[in-house]
Amino acid sequence: MADQAETLREIMKNKIALPEASTAARDADAGETKTRIITITSGKGGVGKTNISTNLAIAYAQAGKKVILMDADLGLANVNVVLGIIPQYNLYHLIRKQKAMSDIIMDTNYGIRIVAGASGFAKIANLTEEERKSFVSELSELSNADIIIIDTSAGVSNNVLSFVEAADEALIITTPEPTAITDAYGIIKIIATEMDKQNLGLKLIVNRVKSVVEGRKVAERMITIAGQFLNLKVDYLGYIYEDPAVQNAVLRQKPFMILDPKGKASICLRHIVSRLEKVEYRDGSGIGSFLRKLLGGKPRPGMDI
Repeated sequence: MADQAETLREIMKNKIALPEASTAARDADAGETKTRIITITSGKGGVGKTNISTNLAIAYAQAGKKVILMDADLGLANVNVVLGIIPQYNLYHLIRKQKAMSDIIMDTNYGIRIVAGASGFAKIANLTEEERKSFVSELSELSNADIIIIDTSAGVSNNVLSFVEAADEALIITTPEPTAITDAYGIIKIIATEMDKQNLGLKLIVNRVKSVVEGRKVAERMITIAGQFLNLKVDYLGYIYEDPAVQNAVLRQKPFMILDPKGKASICLRHIVSRLEKVEYRDGSGIGSFLRKLLGGKPRPGMDI
């Protein structure tokens, strides 16, 4: 039986490439947009990983992208809590074949769809071959999204490493706290030693900074150490300011991108999306200009710009 990491890698690699894989490949070559996988993780809990995952998904949706947010935080699923949603079904029901993926994907009022997590997902390594194939087939339902954001558990596990390896980009979240920096470096070190690929698209976000300088110093320190001692390339994606609106949003179980769209944290997150998409975002140019750039010059019908 394949180990847990191997199983998850195979699942993620086959999420789109099922029987019609060759057709999908031809479409991609012809200029069709392929589903982009972004995994978000951290060395320790409490650094804002799930909050960033959820609001990043909303920022992409506001830019006109079709987004699915998968809660893969095994045992401590919190995406639905941040959104103030009580899911009726989750990944556990899918794995136990009680429900199909189409039954557990939830629409939200925020323009994104979510797949709620459950502790039962941790047992994926013990699936039979038949159960595994069924699960892979169900994951193909996610292939109609432009962006799939995977919120992993904090720390290091085979599941986390597998999602990181399967993703197009892996975002590591830290804060300026020494323990968070140490743990973030720890997960980067394990990624470097456990995975064969060196070009993993690792990117660093420094959360809860008090200044631009503070964020840059933390990032430069980690990137330099990763390069010198691990021979691993890590890019600095950006920072998110310490913002009281974020805590207020958590208490109200509403995304801060919705409660305070012009707040410091929301603006920082839009800058991060622009860097991921390799377009320029300027605060003064307005959200309409930003959306048009992301969508190639054309806002989608019904967008408030």
